[in-house]
Amino acid sequence: MAWWIVPIGMVLGVIVGALGGGGSILAIPVLVYLLGQSPAAATTGSLVIVTLTSIAGLAAHLRSGCVRVGTALAFGGLGVVGAFLGSLAATRVDGQVLLSAFCVLLFVVATLMVRRRHRATCAERAGKAPSALSRARPLSVFAAATGVGALTGFFGVGGGFAIVPALTLVLGMSMPVAIGTSLLVIILNSATALIARAPSLPQLDWPLIGVFSLAAMTGSILGAWTSKRTNRHTLTLAFAILLYAVALYTGAQTIPAWF
Repeated sequence: MAWWIVPIGMVLGVIVGALGGGGSILAIPVLVYLLGQSPAAATTGSLVIVTLTSIAGLAAHLRSGCVRVGTALAFGGLGVVGAFLGSLAATRVDGQVLLSAFCVLLFVVATLMVRRRHRATCAERAGKAPSALSRARPLSVFAAATGVGALTGFFGVGGGFAIVPALTLVLGMSMPVAIGTSLLVIILNSATALIARAPSLPQLDWPLIGVFSLAAMTGSILGAWTSKRTNRHTLTLAFAILLYAVALYTGAQTIPAWF
């Protein structure tokens, strides 16, 4: 087992703990391209890593009072169906198709993070709070929760990159509360997706997943602690650039297989 799994896992965990998600999206290319996992095994293993990492990071946010448990349970509950159906769909999709769709997802997530950072920076310079809907619309909440659940189930990602903006823009939460609350939503969605993938769990490389998860959990605790001491806009931009790079690499590895 390669020693570099530990630092990579820790970096992933730091991002999850500091941003309320996002870092877990890197687990799949690491498992596929660096560790030789199949796309199906990688997405399932990623769900295990995501769940355990989010649990580790959640504790610190709970202690700081930045988790709205009721809202998380409701949002996660709405996403259960999407997570379950997404998991079932992923088992019926060819690995190359899954990786190609994942490459597109990486580009979309990176672009959304850059745009969100730009809007937040402009709002701060203008002395305004980021815009939010004055009243939560039930249809918007349902669509956001179900969509995030489907992404979690299909791609094996936590979906924090979508949950955090949904909680801030649709429900009007402050960023620290949205980050903490998103971790509980991620746990609920990921656990549901794992239930749907239960038959494939015994085939996972558990020693590898275990070491990766422990490193990521350690990083998540550190990330939650440093989230209040780090410029989140800088971290978001750096992570978005990393996602673009991973997307380009994933595309370079996947697209030739179609021809």
